[in-house]
Amino acid sequence: MRTLIDDLSASSEETAALIARLQVRSSTLHNAISLSADVAPLLLADFVVRYIEHVPDFIEAIHTITRDANINQQVDPLLKVAVDYFLRPPELVRGSSTLQVLLAEAYLAHRLLEEINDRFISLCGSPLVPMDTTRANIVAHELIGEPFAIELDQAVLFSADILLTEHHFTGAAFDHFFAHHRAHGWSVELSRWPCLAADRSIFVNFSGPD
Repeated sequence: MRTLIDDLSASSEETAALIARLQVRSSTLHNAISLSADVAPLLLADFVVRYIEHVPDFIEAIHTITRDANINQQVDPLLKVAVDYFLRPPELVRGSSTLQVLLAEAYLAHRLLEEINDRFISLCGSPLVPMDTTRANIVAHELIGEPFAIELDQAVLFSADILLTEHHFTGAAFDHFFAHHRAHGWSVELSRWPCLAADRSIFVNFSGPD
């Protein structure tokens, strides 16, 4: 994944094409995304690259955290789906290897991890990991545009339903894992994996007019 991402992120042609697309797209973004017009394309292009690059970092962090807690055998199938979004993307995002395609694949992975995290909070009273990509995903959704972004969301919900039906997240190790983090928080993990609390550096004004 990192090799694929690095190769495309380093391409000046891909970057120039992305900035040109965002130059047009930035003038029609939802007004909740507040950026100065003169710097919006560059800031959004930087956001897209970092949003893509964070996927393998998140997957590595989750794998290590759950491996150390002896629950990775049950969690790894979730992570495999996120990896497959890049290495074996679903039909709806297949095409030329561009940053735009990588953005869609990254959105699938980020949204799946967000959805799984939300469901763990509902089921266990604690997230699987202390990551919150809600705002970043909103920006990515807007950059991808509808109706395609909605199709990607539906694919994520379908995958999450299947994964949580096929795999049962129960047992003494899981009980201990969630009880520990409900009581002690996540400071150790956040210090070890700063990517989990990474700032996307894009101001999203949720209080602005619709």
